[in-house]
Amino acid sequence: MLGAPARHAPDIFDAENQTLLAARAAHAACPSSAQEACGQALGDLILAYERLLRETRRLVRRSDRAELEMNQMNTRLQDLAAELEHRANHDPLTGVLNRAAVIDLVNRHFGREDLALIVLDIDHFKRINDSFGHPVGDRVIQGVVACLQAVVPTTAHIGRVGGEEFTVVLPRHGGAASERVAQDLRHAIEAYAFELPDGSSVTASFGVCWGPAGSDFDSAYGLADEALYVAKRGGRNQVRLATNALAAAEHVV
Repeated sequence: MLGAPARHAPDIFDAENQTLLAARAAHAACPSSAQEACGQALGDLILAYERLLRETRRLVRRSDRAELEMNQMNTRLQDLAAELEHRANHDPLTGVLNRAAVIDLVNRHFGREDLALIVLDIDHFKRINDSFGHPVGDRVIQGVVACLQAVVPTTAHIGRVGGEEFTVVLPRHGGAASERVAQDLRHAIEAYAFELPDGSSVTASFGVCWGPAGSDFDSAYGLADEALYVAKRGGRNQVRLATNALAAAEHVV
């Protein structure tokens, strides 16, 4: 079955072409008595007009190519800008937010709503690096992030704020709800098959802080970090709530 005939774009010089055809017709019909007087002038004008049309068409094609190249360049620049922005805000090893991006995110959320901040640290991570090397340590870090991504709510944000330290930002979460998330994360890491050379497991300790709208990152992080060190001193592989989070949890039904 034959396809429909191709449709050609309208010629932007259609009016000029019609004028040129009329001039040629006039030149052809020029009486012999006036052929030498006006025919030569009209013929020269036709040739000049044809040259003008050809040059104009060439310039239009060049302009179209330049516009296409400019559009392609702008698209590439936009892609590069997005890539640079992503690199500026994300940890290269894990792909989660870096510390600066977490700070900015938390402060922006605190400008309009409550949030909970979970801070976690991989237990005995130095032993892993010292015993098995940094490539194994990197795989452990990536495995921990995989556990976090599999468990956190869709509204949460994950960040890497230090070598083996991470944060989970939970907008509109109080103390009790954020403690449940932290416990789920702790269990997920404890159960994950990291496949260390000696067959040992990996655990993490957690500190949780809740803050109302109007708080800031430094205050919330400081409280969560204190709770994290309570968990470390208490034997590791556990969750501890900051004082303000405990108070919030008591009021959650």
